[in-house]
Amino acid sequence: MGEKKYKIGYTTGVFDLFHIGHLNILRRAKEQCEYLIVGVTTDELCTKTKSKHPIICEAERVAIIESVRYVDKVVLQSDMDKLSAVKNHGVNAVFVGSDWKGTPSWVKYEQEFESVGCKVVYLEHTDGISSTILRERLNKE
Repeated sequence: MGEKKYKIGYTTGVFDLFHIGHLNILRRAKEQCEYLIVGVTTDELCTKTKSKHPIICEAERVAIIESVRYVDKVVLQSDMDKLSAVKNHGVNAVFVGSDWKGTPSWVKYEQEFESVGCKVVYLEHTDGISSTILRERLNKE
């Protein structure tokens, strides 16, 4: 398989209503790193930052992500301090969907991470699917 570009990768998400887009992000991230750590957003943080409570509870979302073969370790993401997570886990690549590229928050993260030798890697977003789209479909039925 050859050597991976990064040693330790990190990505985060709520991973509510797990779907193919989530799987694609995890697979694409793991293709580029030897060890993939996934931060699963806590119910509390999700409610605070997105003003909506996940449909699938935190413990079950963690269990789902732990069962995905591309994931080496799951941690809870209880705050938005991504730099602290990068430092604490020795991460050298943070993976995020390409839909975040160029946003003010991710331009700032790129600069912060660069100062500790970590790169932001934007992965292609899977079009036509998201937990929000699934929620909307469920609400219509």
